[in-house]
Amino acid sequence: MGYRLNHQPDHVASTAATILVVRRRSGEQGPRLPESCRPSNLDAALAIQAAVSEQLGDGIAAWKCGLPAAGRLVLAPIYASTVHTSAPCAVWVRAGQARVEPELAFILGRDLPVRDLPYTPAEVDAAIARTHLALELIDSRYSDAADASFAENLADSLLNQGLFIGRQVDAGPASAASDMTITITHATGEATQLEGHHPSADPRAPLYWLAEFLRSKGRGLQTGQAVITGSYAGSFDLPAGEDIAIQYGDLGTLTVHFVQK
Repeated sequence: MGYRLNHQPDHVASTAATILVVRRRSGEQGPRLPESCRPSNLDAALAIQAAVSEQLGDGIAAWKCGLPAAGRLVLAPIYASTVHTSAPCAVWVRAGQARVEPELAFILGRDLPVRDLPYTPAEVDAAIARTHLALELIDSRYSDAADASFAENLADSLLNQGLFIGRQVDAGPASAASDMTITITHATGEATQLEGHHPSADPRAPLYWLAEFLRSKGRGLQTGQAVITGSYAGSFDLPAGEDIAIQYGDLGTLTVHFVQK
């Protein structure tokens, strides 16, 4: 893949990727990567991430991203077989719970291909065809992701196991939605409210960064891909086996029902 950097030998990245791919396919979690193939920096982590994509052979249907911070890059591919648009949604369930993050998904209506010139925010805006309510589906290939370094978690796609895309919403209010109340209503009628705030304030800002980062590394974004840019309310667990409604402020409501993969 074009954003692979050469600070880690290919065979080392391949060895680490094989471990992660086996766990992705089986749903089994395990210890940190062996020290012999454990990434020590972001370049090595991205090389492993790219090798995972190559070994899986699954198309990249979406991306997760966030604005970079000191010593951290936030980007990871989301694979076609793990993107869901209707319930029931099959995921790896842990102790009867599915872990999620409430986000907006920006769906591209045109390619943003590799080129010499940087992309402007206006060009990226013009490429967005639709905006949808979404849930990032969270799971780690490590038994204890908190014990792993940031680079190890980046190599493992930053705890992503997929994406649930809900209803389309009005792009105007969504693009300006820096704050919103997230209301979770269970089948019992019990409701919980979370005061949501987008980590970048501007929910499209990480997409602008992603388009430019991928372009600079010889990659582009493609028509039909979805991009999520940060959770409005961190990560939380939802029970499998019941209908759950999540209201995103005044934008609309997403309904989901999780089952064990």
